[in-house]
Amino acid sequence: MSSSAKLQLGFIGTGTITEAIVTGLVSGDGPMPEIFVSPRSAKTAARFADMSPQVTVAPDNQGVVDAADMVFLAVRPNVAQDVVRALRFRPNQQVVSLIATIDHASLQSWIATPVRIVRAVPLPFVATQSGVTTVFPPDREVEALFSKLGKAVACSTIEEFDVLAATSALMGSYFGMMDHVVHWMQTKGLPAENARTYLSQHFLSLSTVAESHSSTPLEDLRREYSTKGGLNQQMFAEFRKGGGLDALSDALEAVLARIQTH
Repeated sequence: MSSSAKLQLGFIGTGTITEAIVTGLVSGDGPMPEIFVSPRSAKTAARFADMSPQVTVAPDNQGVVDAADMVFLAVRPNVAQDVVRALRFRPNQQVVSLIATIDHASLQSWIATPVRIVRAVPLPFVATQSGVTTVFPPDREVEALFSKLGKAVACSTIEEFDVLAATSALMGSYFGMMDHVVHWMQTKGLPAENARTYLSQHFLSLSTVAESHSSTPLEDLRREYSTKGGLNQQMFAEFRKGGGLDALSDALEAVLARIQTH
């Protein structure tokens, strides 16, 4: 595709992640790509069409493939094979799979046309252009697109990609831990609103430090933020002694094993 041509994106599947990506692109600065989405229901189609004049609801999935330079597959794994096999792709067309559990070989066999397949795992925060998206294999155009929606992390091996996919499963655990601590704070008499506000800002500040000091080992940051004999040092020691780190490692290994069995 010529560098001066407007990029045409197509989305097969109009669920949460598709909506997050389109929302992020529509609200961004700079040239807006043409976006084609598959129909799902009259309500969903209308919602997408109302986002921007640049968003078009195609008559069917094949219409999306025919119109797009870069096609995103964002359907559920249990229906992916039937949906993909029914489509006719162009040779060398760019296909970006957002289906976490379907590998390259399966996709290529279903498509049966030599296309360029890239897998990506965008998180919902791309809607506010603050997401991080893993990409495999590295691809300049796909990385550039997701860089507009936050940050793109290109993986050189499938093993790297799978490890990052496993850690993306920490979102629920993060909120679960916050919820647990907020409830604990409430049992000590703190209003829930104050507890949640404090924790949210506290964790945000820590994440900011980790990002802004990216060349500093995290172990060094832990020591820097843990006065010898102080409360932070005690908290980490108690957490580790109670099996917290082991439980976290076990959960990560279990999720990674599930990813790698597909």
